Amino acid sequence: MGSALALPIAFSRPSAGSTAGEGVTDPRRPAPIGSPVLDSLWPVIASSRHVRTDEARIRAVARWMAYEKLPFPSFGLDFDPATERDRAIDFAMVSNTINSAFTDFDTGIKFQTEYQGRSWSDAQAMTACLKRAMEKGIPILDGRFLAEVSRDELDEVFSGNIEMPMLDEKRAVLNEVGQALAERYDGFFHNFVPTCSPRLFDSGKGLVDRLISEFPRFNDTSPYRGHTVQFHKLAQLTYWGLYSGFRGHGGFRIDDIGSMTAFADYIVPVALRVMGILVYTPELDDKIEQGVLIPRDSDEEIEIRAHMLYATALLTEEVNALRPPELEVIIPQVDARLWSSYHTTHWPHHLTRTIMY
Repeated sequence: MGSALALPIAFSRPSAGSTAGEGVTDPRRPAPIGSPVLDSLWPVIASSRHVRTDEARIRAVARWMAYEKLPFPSFGLDFDPATERDRAIDFAMVSNTINSAFTDFDTGIKFQTEYQGRSWSDAQAMTACLKRAMEKGIPILDGRFLAEVSRDELDEVFSGNIEMPMLDEKRAVLNEVGQALAERYDGFFHNFVPTCSPRLFDSGKGLVDRLISEFPRFNDTSPYRGHTVQFHKLAQLTYWGLYSGFRGHGGFRIDDIGSMTAFADYIVPVALRVMGILVYTPELDDKIEQGVLIPRDSDEEIEIRAHMLYATALLTEEVNALRPPELEVIIPQVDARLWSSYHTTHWPHHLTRTIMY
């Protein structure tokens, strides 16, 4: 099972944006960017049986995407970065601790809530709930509170159209993270960040390195035919939000920001599927269309996520090949372009019961 398997010649069922009838050539490796996440993907890319990446479609998409603006996303930090830097860091990191599974797995209904006269959905609804809790005086950013928070308390915090999906799992995560914060960092993530190297990956000392080692809920890896595949979606996304949010406001130092990959989630694979860049077997397509759960750590789930990271790395290379050096982008900027355009699409995404994304 650990040996590389040949890719199928082609997957059938052409659909919108798909070029499944085209043949498969040997996949090419993306240029190294100093990312252990990207480096870990090759065993999946080389032996996938359920998903493939269409490089011809990548080149076709790059021919128009290269001429878009592709700015850094304007992530709001929810607090004034000039006067409330510590609180902004705490809010971003606590919210990403539970930034997963906002769709009910049985009904397909997304979590929504009302806040400040507006209806919010998905991750934005979670953020709205956290803000609302803070306005009520609930110390939702303090690890000492999180370590002891009850299910009933969280259910009240996350009041909305349905019960927050995976509420029990989210509570367990907050209890675990809160205890670690309380024991080692006086209860707050803003005390943790300065103890890390200002790099994402730095021989165990970097921001991602330390986050995944000290807070296991961020250690997003999967076993694949004798290999360990690294994804680290939420760990990277946390720092991307801070890096982007603090631009122009004193900055959030990350010396190797170019080593950041895309964020392996539900939405960006949909964008790539619609564009014909990701091609699935008919069997996998059917499961997704019918809302069948794709088990965590199954070959199908791992291949979807791995090819999404692989394809966005190649797409970024092709985009940059068509842009002048001063306008080159990094992978998360391409991810942001795809996510922002497709996070409310009606095209079905795969469903996996997990706290990792």
